[in-house]
Amino acid sequence: MTEDLGYGWQGDMIALPAYLKRIGYDGDLAPTAGTLRALHRAHVMSIPFENLEIMVGRPVELSLEAVQAKLVDRPRGGYCFEHNRLFAGVLERLGYEITALASRVMMGGQVLRPCSHVLLHVRPPEPPRDEPGWLCDVGFGGGPLEPLRFREGEDAEQDGWGFRLRKEKGTPTTWGEGAAQWALYQRLPTGWVRRQTFALNETFRIDFDVLNHYVSSNPRSPFTMRPFLQRFLPGVHHVLDGTTLTTTLPDGTVETRALAPEELPEVLAGLFDIVLEAGDVPRLIEFLRR
Repeated sequence: MTEDLGYGWQGDMIALPAYLKRIGYDGDLAPTAGTLRALHRAHVMSIPFENLEIMVGRPVELSLEAVQAKLVDRPRGGYCFEHNRLFAGVLERLGYEITALASRVMMGGQVLRPCSHVLLHVRPPEPPRDEPGWLCDVGFGGGPLEPLRFREGEDAEQDGWGFRLRKEKGTPTTWGEGAAQWALYQRLPTGWVRRQTFALNETFRIDFDVLNHYVSSNPRSPFTMRPFLQRFLPGVHHVLDGTTLTTTLPDGTVETRALAPEELPEVLAGLFDIVLEAGDVPRLIEFLRR
């Protein structure tokens, strides 16, 4: 048995038929740009973003076995490390080239934030090396529906949702003027927002583990404070933040309502397609009451 040195995404361990059934995809599997777009869209629309393991007192496990058991075999979702860990394995299995990247979620802010999110730089195997790759992120919860080309200044309109990639100068440091970095912008009801920034520095599975430990256990992490769920679809974006449910449409229409803790299981099943195990329901309600 060959020792696992930590490189790559263990694509040979992916239960591909089960994954494809989970996302409702029965199209072409040749590693092309078209297949990548279709798989990305199907994944985003089928598997929700959620952090409920933390709320019910379980660790977020990133082994491929654990991620597949949760996101594929059960009616559950996950957050960025789980989603993009799974998607990287699937793409590797199909023959794509994958480089993981760590990003800072800014959401329009200027204060420097830690790297707490991961995304994927993906290339089909055939195109020339000077052709831009694709930014894939099935794990943010708020889109994009499809990959974005790594091309400076290009806007993407996806079913009424807007995204753009920009290359910008990094913040000056003691080492000089700062390295160039990319920024992902998203069009929200309030206008265009600089959602996250990242450099093209490769991140590995072991880095996912380190980042995941902070995000899932540090009391200052927003994901340890309250439930946070998202479902991003062509015609609607549902967000459950604590007990506040927000529904946003591509035209900018926003509707918000407060829920009682006891309403959450029904909302999870109806809007997010998440069915909790029986013992987790009282744990979640008790967490919200505290």
